[in-house]
Amino acid sequence: MALDFSAKILVVEDSGFTRRMEVKVLKDVGFTNIVEAEDGDDGIKKLQEENDISLIISDWNMPNRDGYDLLVWVRESDEFSEVPFIMASARGEKSQTAKAREAGVSDFIGKPFGPPELIEVVERVFGGNSEKEEEPEAAPEAPRICESGKVALRAAYIQITDHLPLGVMKNMISTGELQPQNYELETVRMPSWNPVQKALEENKVDVAFILAPIAMDLFNYDVPIKLVMFAHKNGSILVQKKRINKDKSLQDYYRGRTFYIPHILSIHHMLINMFLKEIGMKPGLPGQPDVDVFLEVVPPVKMPEILAENENAGGYIVAEPLGTKSIAAGSGELVFLSGELWNNHPCCVVVARDDFIKSHPDAVQEFVDLMVESGQFINKNPIRAAQIGVDFLDPEKNLGLNESLLKNVLTEQNGITTEDLYPNIKDLETIQNYMADEMGYGEKSDLTNFVDTTFADASAPMQKISKSPSTMRDLNTLVNTIHHRQAVEDTSKVMLEFEGEYIIFSLENQEFGINVRTVQEIISLIPIHALINTPPYIKGMINLRNKVTPVIDLRLNLGMAEAEYSDKTCIIILNVAGLEKTTQLGVIVDAVSEVISITSQDIVNVPSLQKGEKMNYILGMAKIDNDVKILLNTNQLLRDNSEEICCEEVGASPA
Repeated sequence: MALDFSAKILVVEDSGFTRRMEVKVLKDVGFTNIVEAEDGDDGIKKLQEENDISLIISDWNMPNRDGYDLLVWVRESDEFSEVPFIMASARGEKSQTAKAREAGVSDFIGKPFGPPELIEVVERVFGGNSEKEEEPEAAPEAPRICESGKVALRAAYIQITDHLPLGVMKNMISTGELQPQNYELETVRMPSWNPVQKALEENKVDVAFILAPIAMDLFNYDVPIKLVMFAHKNGSILVQKKRINKDKSLQDYYRGRTFYIPHILSIHHMLINMFLKEIGMKPGLPGQPDVDVFLEVVPPVKMPEILAENENAGGYIVAEPLGTKSIAAGSGELVFLSGELWNNHPCCVVVARDDFIKSHPDAVQEFVDLMVESGQFINKNPIRAAQIGVDFLDPEKNLGLNESLLKNVLTEQNGITTEDLYPNIKDLETIQNYMADEMGYGEKSDLTNFVDTTFADASAPMQKISKSPSTMRDLNTLVNTIHHRQAVEDTSKVMLEFEGEYIIFSLENQEFGINVRTVQEIISLIPIHALINTPPYIKGMINLRNKVTPVIDLRLNLGMAEAEYSDKTCIIILNVAGLEKTTQLGVIVDAVSEVISITSQDIVNVPSLQKGEKMNYILGMAKIDNDVKILLNTNQLLRDNSEEICCEEVGASPA
């Protein structure tokens, strides 16, 4: 059944960021008739005001009237009872989805979600193929045997340091340092936790690196999996939005703000709950009573961006290196590392499908053995592990990771450890007991049946490690440490993100630098097709190998005097990261001189008191050989003018 793009869709979501993302995705696909509401009460109002609502997409947890109550109202209404209803929920437990099914929900989408997931569920609902609880489970997909005679072992992961042992294993297999005899490794990178969970349920992967509470919940609801080892210990971080005025107490600063977590069923949710309660706050989801700090689930890779862009953001807790990235960029500051609160705690675990374990126990055993070796390699060789991690965790260069940032994360005191991956059941009991008894999330698992220590116990590399017990530290002591840390600004991570190689170019006898990660190529001046109704610094468009690319004069954009172009004048083609996509853009500079390596020790931050409007686009000043080079944040400089640069948005046309 073809989608009707004229259908009117009601989007009910209290989070402005999530609502904008949902609306943009729907518009990108072709839907143009979209109505927005901020909560369930507003949703009912819009339903009564608008005509012909064809689909409702609603968040579950909202103030005033939540999504579940809105669903009940819709199904009891004579006028709207047949309108398809998609529930978007941060409550990932299977018990919650069962409750909504009983109330008549058409389909679900779990938070955090990305555009592909949203489109898939909309297509499913409009196509008349909504998920039903009584539908039989898809037939298991048989393990594939490669030409080598080995089984193809498919392993799912996301872009966090917790899963770096998998990346090290993959790299060492490619170089021949590790040579599996029983399997060929296929890694499957996924954008967030819900696709990992779905892949396990649908037997699309054999092994998954997944949050321990999600894995336990899946096991409770009869997904045939076993936990075979830990993926790491420690490794998460709580950062807050950088405060200019530190006179306020933490309580006053956090009150009314939103902190972001990667999933409701996560160690991150547990740890931030413990910390906020210790300082006298009541954290919770929107719509829960008496909450003074709001928690919202978003995809981990979006957190640094949200923190930088959202003034009401309080901070986020997530696996590294996404927290250090915000600190290094200057938008966030460290509150605590998870290892400071609970040392040697588990977080992500490695689970395998029962059918794969039964059919290929030798492959699972060898995978566990090589995982242990890979984890020990990271501990002994953090520099090389960081090099491997940049390509494995950020293959498309959309996270902006570099070796210095990852090396800092891998060598951080109280940071991630990968040398002891033995699956300790007692630590898992601590997680499920706190989340179920203190927070009311999830159900307790029969851990003795869920955790399969057979492979860890038989692993020769595992026997050589010293198994480290976890230690829950005193919260009051941690809070005092945090107060002291924030009173004395910690600059150890600042500027790590900006280390790397820079292209140096000149404008008005001043040298500037742009990180090579953002540069696609450098070309000589070619004919530029001028545009009308655009600012003077927008020179027009060029045809670069059949791709129309906007070009600006960087001199004029920075407020400098216009100059005649010479034979040294050139165009640097940049990939500018926007909030939703990356745009190709050319900037005209006087001349390009060299490419140099710049370390964080070379970079001096620009004092905020000296920053004018244009100074916000400066990463810092690099002191090189008694000279100063101004390092530009091209994403910030050029994205802020995107409405004018992109002629489609301003209605510009060729002159």
